[in-house]
Amino acid sequence: MTQKFDVVVIGAGPGGYVAAIKAAQLGLKTACIEKYQDKEGKVALGGTCLNVGCIPSKALLDSSWKYYEAKEGFAIHGIEAKGVSIDVPAMVARKSNIVKNLTGGVSTLFKANGVTLLEGHGKLLAGKQIEVTGLDGKTQLVQAENVIIASGSKPIDIPPAPVDQDVIVDSTGALEFQSVPKSLGVIGAGVIGLELGSVWARLGAEVTVIEAQDKFLPAADEQIAKEAMKTFTKQGLKIRLGARLTASEVKKKQVTVSFTDADGEQKMTFDKLIVAVGRRPVTTDLLAADSGVTLDERGFIYVDDQCATSVPGVYAVGDVVRGAMLAHKASEEGVMVAERIAGHKAQMNYDLIPSVIYTHPEIAWVGKTEQQLKAEGVAVNVGTFPFAASGRAMAANDTGGMVKVIADANTDRVLGVHVIGPSAAELVQQGAIGMEFGTSAEDLGMMVFSHPTLSEALHEAALAVNGGAIHIANRKKR
Repeated sequence: MTQKFDVVVIGAGPGGYVAAIKAAQLGLKTACIEKYQDKEGKVALGGTCLNVGCIPSKALLDSSWKYYEAKEGFAIHGIEAKGVSIDVPAMVARKSNIVKNLTGGVSTLFKANGVTLLEGHGKLLAGKQIEVTGLDGKTQLVQAENVIIASGSKPIDIPPAPVDQDVIVDSTGALEFQSVPKSLGVIGAGVIGLELGSVWARLGAEVTVIEAQDKFLPAADEQIAKEAMKTFTKQGLKIRLGARLTASEVKKKQVTVSFTDADGEQKMTFDKLIVAVGRRPVTTDLLAADSGVTLDERGFIYVDDQCATSVPGVYAVGDVVRGAMLAHKASEEGVMVAERIAGHKAQMNYDLIPSVIYTHPEIAWVGKTEQQLKAEGVAVNVGTFPFAASGRAMAANDTGGMVKVIADANTDRVLGVHVIGPSAAELVQQGAIGMEFGTSAEDLGMMVFSHPTLSEALHEAALAVNGGAIHIANRKKR
C-alpha cells in the first residue's frame, strides 16, 4: 500500500531537514528522504553542511587557529608555551565527533516533531509520486500532496585534476588528512579553498592557491578584498591569480600541476592537491522524464521567487536552485516553502543574505558592495573604522581589518555592511538586522553600543558615513 503524506521532502540537508521540521510543526504529515551514509554505513542527516562542509571545516579552522595562536601568539600575553605540537588524528577525530553529535541531533528533532524518515534515494515521478529506493535496493512508492526537493550540491570535478581522495582531493577529502602535508596546492581561491588552505597553512604546510580569475574575491567589496589579499599573503598563503590549470600528474605520492599565467607555462609539485573550484546541483536520477519539473541551462531546478517549480505543489530549495549556495539561505527557503504550503503568505528577502568566509581574520558582508552601487549609478557615502583603533581588539591582540558601512548619499539608508576582522560574521549580522528594518547610518550612530566591544567598530563606521566618528579622524568632505 502506498504511503501518503501532506509533504515529502527529498534531502535532509539544511534546506530539507529544516523544511521537514517546519512543515511538521505546522500540522502537516511529513516525510523526509535521505540516502547519505556515514563511514559506518548508517544514514546520516544534515547534508553536506553538517557532514562534510560548514561544520567540520569550522571545527578544523578553530583547532588550527588555537594551535597557531599557542605557537605564535601567546608570548605577547606573557604566556610561555614551549614545545607546542599538533596531533592531527586527534584534531580530525574531534571534528568527526562534533559531526556525529549534530547529525544525531537532527534525527532526534525528527522524532520530536513527528517527521517520518525514509532511508534511500528519492526520485520524483509524475503526479507527485516519489519512488524511494532503499539502501537494500528495494523500491516503494510514496504519494505526496506537496513535494520539496532539497537535493543539494556536490563539488565540481575538473578534467585536468581528477580527484582520487588520496593525493588529489576535493573539499571532503581535505577534511580527512591524517598528517600535515609539507606542500599543499589549492585549486580555487573561493570560500572553500581559502578556508581549507588556511587550516593546513596554520599547521605548517606551504600552501599555494591557484586561481583562474584575475580578481581576488570578486564577490566581496574591493576594499575588503584588497585587505584580505594583503593579510593572507602576510600569513604565508601564496595566491597565484590569473592562473589556469592545464594538467596534473601523480607520481610517487606527489602531484605535479601545470598551469598558465601571465608568465607563461608553469609547473609546481605538491604532496597534496585540493580541488575547490565550486559546486554543482545534484539532479542525477532525481526527476523522471514526465515529472514536469524543468531545469535551467546551468542544471539548476527552475523556481520562482517563492521556490515553486513549474509543477503546482512541487517546490525546490537550497543549492539545487538559483542563488547563493549557502546553508542559511537553504534553511530560510525551506521555512518559507513550508509556511506557504500551510497557507501563510511567507516571503524571503534575498537582498539581505549574509556571506561569510571563516578564515582568520573573518570576512563577511551583507547588502551591496561599493563597486556594485557605483555601477548602478547610486551616489553613496562610505564610513570605515579600523580594528587597530578598537580598545577591545587591542586587548585581544586581534587588530587587523576594518568595518565598512555604505549608505545612500541622498537618503542615508544603509545599503551594505562589509567587515574583515575579528567576529566579522557577528558584526555583519548586526548590520543585517538594522538593514532589514530600513536603518539609516544615523540610526546606527545614535544607538548606544556597550564599551569596550568589537561592535563599537560598527557604531563608529556608521558615524563615519556622515563625518561624525569619535575615535578616528574623519575624512574632510570635499
